[in-house]
Amino acid sequence: MSKVTVVGAGNVGATCANVLAVHEVANQVCLIDIKEGLAEGKAMDIMQTAQLMGFDTVVEGVTNDYSRTAGSDVVIITSGLPRKPGMTREELIGVNAGIVKSVVSQVLQYSPEAILIVVSNPMDTMAYLTKHTMGLPRNRVIGMGGALDSARLRYYMSQALQCNANDVDGFVIGGHGDTTMIPLRSFMTYKGVHVSHFLSDEEINDVIAKTMVGGATLTSLLGTSAWMAPGAAAASVAESILKDQKKMIPCSAALEGEYGMKDITIGVPCIIGKNGIERVLELQISADEMDKLRQSEAAVRKTTAILKDINAL
Repeated sequence: MSKVTVVGAGNVGATCANVLAVHEVANQVCLIDIKEGLAEGKAMDIMQTAQLMGFDTVVEGVTNDYSRTAGSDVVIITSGLPRKPGMTREELIGVNAGIVKSVVSQVLQYSPEAILIVVSNPMDTMAYLTKHTMGLPRNRVIGMGGALDSARLRYYMSQALQCNANDVDGFVIGGHGDTTMIPLRSFMTYKGVHVSHFLSDEEINDVIAKTMVGGATLTSLLGTSAWMAPGAAAASVAESILKDQKKMIPCSAALEGEYGMKDITIGVPCIIGKNGIERVLELQISADEMDKLRQSEAAVRKTTAILKDINAL
């Protein structure tokens, strides 16, 4: 029997729970939220599709009772507030740091061996906070961002190539943000052939530029943050863990010297299996990509330093 807890029953969390159920990633999914009745309602709505969609996973909704999350193999943390008008970056990080610390301490009380997937923003910083405040080994704390950003890159590649998205490959490293992510041009391929054989430099640059503002583009269209792809991205990371798929997924990981970095949590390609982050892959990237990674590192460190300024660490 396998069990996943999704913390936060908003758009991202509920979508994640739905994907986990439809794909039968786990036998049980616990959806928990602080708002009375929200998780119960979302879970009931999902379960009423079980016969229609043909899945056997049981989804349970819970209001703020973490004892019901006991025995979870994976916990996906989506809870947190979006930045509101007039709110400083420090205030946002302070609020979300408090939420994430409270959530993590409660889920670990009932599932002390769980692997944690962090979705809450700023994601690299919240993953760093989770690992360091709880003293967890790096394999058990995974930031989801690169999985989502890479899915967006593949979408824009398929649009430019006018092909099936399953036929292209490429991934994004660096911080999970419009100015800090790095779509790796050197690893963008179509059926194993580099995209430069099919697209001009201008077209490749356009794909990269669209990827980097992928989240903002959706926000402008929807009037709120996206949820379908973020929820599915988190579920895909959980699936690689629970099914021991050992997929290579770009994730925010605590580095221990890879790419010349320590004491930072940032997006890099990882092998994700039953033990969480089983390996961090140190790829030979171009000099330009390495320069961009250094710039991303500086930006992520600046944001993470706010945790110390507000005494969250």
